[in-house]
Amino acid sequence: MDKSMHPTPMLDELESGPWPSFVTGLKRLAGENPMVVDLLGQLETSYRTRKGYWKGGTVSVFGYGGGIIPRFTELKDADGKPQFPDAAEFHTLRVMPPAGMHYSTDVLRKLCDSWERHGSGLIAFHGQSGDIMFQGVRSENVQAAFDEINELGFDLGGAGPAVRTSMSCVGASRCEQSCYDEGKTHRTVINSFLDDIHRPSLPYKFKFKFSGCPNDCMNAIQRSDMAVIGTWRDNIRTDEALARKYFAAHGLNDLVNDVVNRCPTKAIRLVKAAEAKAGPSVSMVKVSDEHALEIENRDCVRCMHCINVITGGLAPGADKGATILVGGKRTLKIGDLMGTVVVPFMKLATDEDREKLVDLAKRIVDFFAENALEHERIGETIERIGLVNFLEGVELEIDANMVATPRTNPYVRTDGWDEEVARINAKKSQAA
Repeated sequence: MDKSMHPTPMLDELESGPWPSFVTGLKRLAGENPMVVDLLGQLETSYRTRKGYWKGGTVSVFGYGGGIIPRFTELKDADGKPQFPDAAEFHTLRVMPPAGMHYSTDVLRKLCDSWERHGSGLIAFHGQSGDIMFQGVRSENVQAAFDEINELGFDLGGAGPAVRTSMSCVGASRCEQSCYDEGKTHRTVINSFLDDIHRPSLPYKFKFKFSGCPNDCMNAIQRSDMAVIGTWRDNIRTDEALARKYFAAHGLNDLVNDVVNRCPTKAIRLVKAAEAKAGPSVSMVKVSDEHALEIENRDCVRCMHCINVITGGLAPGADKGATILVGGKRTLKIGDLMGTVVVPFMKLATDEDREKLVDLAKRIVDFFAENALEHERIGETIERIGLVNFLEGVELEIDANMVATPRTNPYVRTDGWDEEVARINAKKSQAA
């Protein structure tokens, strides 16, 4: 390629630090594609002027109303021609990834080869909504690029006021903490909303995310309008051999400081092995001949910390399912919101269970479409009309577990308050 590089002193500075820089990757692509040469030129201009120069428009493929983010340059020369003509159009195709982000190397190579033929070669795995972001293509190549990607089995994701691309964690295929089949649940739900993804018709965007356990590796609780979080409703399971292995490697100090003391509800007790016993709601595991752990499961809030630390020695219960939360989002009309529990526990073991989830999702999306204001997320709709009205609208029974703000609770322990007041008063008297 004989197109010469534009001077990029500010971008060059980004390569001078100890960390890998995206600029290095762009320069490598620029050696093969003139689109990226001009992209670097426009980017350098933006860094110098502290201003963005992309504007939107309308670009689509046959039969779709969304899934492509149009980008046209506003940088023009004195004659009104694009200052960086090879990057004058730099559209992005949002493509839905496989559930759980499972790829074969063969498919990845084919995707990369396809984008080098039709676009800039610049790909992001993955964007904020989970999409594969094929960045940089001219309008005349959009259809051909999509057709080739579609032949590989991939479809466009959501863009605009639509149901957006969903995400699910790697789940049961690789993770022992999984509480339901995330991939199958993800596919069942998203296949029921393809029309709402491809043809934007909602007040604003709506996201599903699926995490297999309360670790919430998809950040679903704070980043999705409807979060499906794996959980369990019986006792934490134990494995004495693995618990002893942990104790032998870490000792009593780590057990106390990293496990017992870090339980947010003080549900874990360290007891003498000879006195330890399990009960209807108590899980018990001996970590050595002298020490054992007792877990009061009625106080457990499924934070996953002890299970993450003593993996295998402690594990999620056998009666698994998911908690459904609605309303998580980043700042928009009002501040950040975390999802509110609307279904404390739902089994997701069978196709019938998953269809019940789809039915609930459809009721929620329909309610959102009919009741939300323009450019309003479902969490903001709930804040505006009230949780009770939302629950009635989607035909859900009110449950005590539907807590919008988990740490705002008037029922707090007061034992020790008198002693604390006396201590403070004594300290004041001494100071006086």
